Amino acid sequence: MPQGARVKSRTGIYHMMWRGSSGQEIFHDDDDRTQFLEFVKRYKRRFNMKVYAWCLMNNHVHFLIKRRQ
Repeated sequence: MPQGARVKSRTGIYHMMWRGSSGQEIFHDDDDRTQFLEFVKRYKRRFNMKVYAWCLMNNHVHFLIKRRQ
């Protein structure tokens, strides 16, 4: 089901969540998680983001991020 338009945060802090289609796993092992976190590290620098917290589950991911100006 589609989400509504994103509301711009006054603080610039956002909760981001991804999940596998139909509950499918997106991480099968710790190597998958490590590779994903390396990807996040690279893009957090590129887009000037601060990552406050994350939680990597087998079938979904939560991030609390802030986009710096």
